[in-house]
Amino acid sequence: MKNRKGKQGEPETDSIRKPTGPGGYADLDAFITHLTTEQGASVHTVEAYSRDILQFLTFLEETSIERPQRTDFEHYLAYLRDKGKKVRSIVRSISALRSFYNFLLADGKVSSNPLIDLEMPKFQVPIPRVLSQEEMKTLLTLPAGQKHALRDATILELLYATGLRVSELVSLKKSDINLEGGFIIASGKRSKERIVPLGTYAREIIKVYLNEARTDGSPNHKEGPCLLSKNNGFPFTRQAIWKIVRKYGLALAKGHISPHTLRHTFATHLLEGGADLRSVQILLGHEDISTTQIYTHVDKKRLKEIHKKYHPRG
Repeated sequence: MKNRKGKQGEPETDSIRKPTGPGGYADLDAFITHLTTEQGASVHTVEAYSRDILQFLTFLEETSIERPQRTDFEHYLAYLRDKGKKVRSIVRSISALRSFYNFLLADGKVSSNPLIDLEMPKFQVPIPRVLSQEEMKTLLTLPAGQKHALRDATILELLYATGLRVSELVSLKKSDINLEGGFIIASGKRSKERIVPLGTYAREIIKVYLNEARTDGSPNHKEGPCLLSKNNGFPFTRQAIWKIVRKYGLALAKGHISPHTLRHTFATHLLEGGADLRSVQILLGHEDISTTQIYTHVDKKRLKEIHKKYHPRG
C-alpha cells in the first residue's frame, strides 16, 4: 500500500491512519499478502479485492467512522446504491469485505464477522451467451485462407475443445500437452492444476501447429509457451487472444463474442450431449458446483426454444 502524506509532507504511519480499529490499512496490507502468498490469488483478484476494500475504507474516513458496526455496513450498502453502483458491483464489494473480515476473525483481530448474515442485494446471474453447434462448426472453418490460418484455427479449436479460460490458454506450455495420452494440464485459479481431455480434432490441429508453425528454437522450447504471437518467440497476451476471437465472431455475424463465449459453449454442448453437471464442473475447474449450475439454465432455455419451434402447440 502506498503511504499518504501528512500535513508536513511526511508519510502518515498506520498507527495514525483512520480507521484506527481492526480493518484499517495495515490489516489490508496483511490481507493482500495473505491472498497472494497463502491463497495463490491471481493478480486480477488481488486488484479487485484491494479496490473494493479501499473504497470502503475511504467511506469510513469520509463519515468519520473508526470502528464500523453492523449498521455501518448497512449504511455502506445504501451509499453504494446512491452512487449508482450496479447490483453486481455491490455484491462483489460486499463479498470482498466479507472475506476481509473472515481473515481478521481468523487472525483474532475481531470477535465476529459483521457481514456474515448481511442481506445481499438480489443479483440475477446473466445467462451466458453461447453458439449453437452449427454456428460453432462454421466458426472453426473461418480461419482457412487467412494469413495466420493454422495459428488462429488452433486457438479456436483449443478454446472450444477444452473450455479453457483465456488466462489458462496463454499460460499453456508445450510440456502441458500430451498428444499421445490425449490430454492437457491446465493451470487454473489459485494455481490449481486439472487434466482436460483432448478430442481427435484438437489433437490433430495441435500436432500440425507444433510441427509446422512453431520454430522458436529456444533451448527450453519444451517448457516454452504452446502459442506464439506473430513476433516469433513471444507468448500471446490475453488481449491478443480476445482480438482474434472477436475478429472471427464478427465474420460469423454474431457480434462481439469472446474467449469466454467459447468456454460457455463448451460447457453447454457437453450438457446437451448428456454430460452430468459434476463432470462439467471438473472440466471447467470450478471450485463450487453452484458456479456450474448456470449452464443448467442455458440448457433449459434452449430446450424451451426447441419446444416452441417444433411442438405443434409450442
